[in-house]
Amino acid sequence: GRCGAGGLIAGLTIWTMALPPVMKFGTEKMKKEIVPQVLRGEKNISLCISEPTAGSDVAGLKSTAVKDGDHFVLNGTKKWITWATHADYFTVACRTGGEGRNGVSLLLVDRHSPGVSVRRMKLQGNWLAGTCHVSFEDVKVPVENVVGKENEGFKAIMMNFNHERFVIAVQALRMARLCIEDAVTFARARKTFGTRLIDHQVIRHKIAEMARLIECSWSQAEQLAYQMKMGVSDATIGGPMALLKVQASRTLEYCAREASQIIGGSSYTREGKGQQVERIYREVRSYAIPGGSEEIMMDLAMRMAKL
Repeated sequence: GRCGAGGLIAGLTIWTMALPPVMKFGTEKMKKEIVPQVLRGEKNISLCISEPTAGSDVAGLKSTAVKDGDHFVLNGTKKWITWATHADYFTVACRTGGEGRNGVSLLLVDRHSPGVSVRRMKLQGNWLAGTCHVSFEDVKVPVENVVGKENEGFKAIMMNFNHERFVIAVQALRMARLCIEDAVTFARARKTFGTRLIDHQVIRHKIAEMARLIECSWSQAEQLAYQMKMGVSDATIGGPMALLKVQASRTLEYCAREASQIIGGSSYTREGKGQQVERIYREVRSYAIPGGSEEIMMDLAMRMAKL
């Protein structure tokens, strides 16, 4: 995260969200042919879940795949698909059965299949993420490209969300560290009213609060990383992971704002000493919404707590 460009980081790490379902639930052919290509960096893979009318509500997706002999015929539109401009494969969530979560499947789709089209989106931030609309029009997908079992894709998606949210949270906290780093560097060099900016008590309090939030959030992330390493179940860790994502995105939002206040007008330009904070501030929403919005995460944590 030291490069300070969230779009680049999101693009280069999206495979860590798109590939795990294939690694865990895919066929032996997928594991032998597709997985090594992606791990060696020869091929790119993106995750296609969100739609124009279905974001955090994954069970409400409308893309359909109808079985026709030895193929599925895939139709629908996906939105906010990271790195789609460079993808060779898509891990696609679609409806192969009835309404709700029990009718969802995952398909591995070759981006170069006839009927697949990709259109770049213009975003507030994350310009390097290659985020796109991805449309599927009568795309023929071999039945052996089902990832896991037909109509059981929702389970794989949910299991993958913990890892996705952890990656997003850690990225957000690294960005927050860059904000405090730039703020401190600027405040040490800038003088106001005959003294260094950093020697003013109000500025020191801002930096102290930023540091407090970052270190507390990072400790929470390390705790959950240890639990994942020790094999704590996805169901058990789901609620705390949701809260970590909220904590991380709100920490980043606070740090981006306070760093901007400390740096002042220079943080409102896309050049000079404040350009990194300016860019990060525009990218805050890309941590607060994707992977489950803050509101959805808070509600999920309470539902999983079964209060």
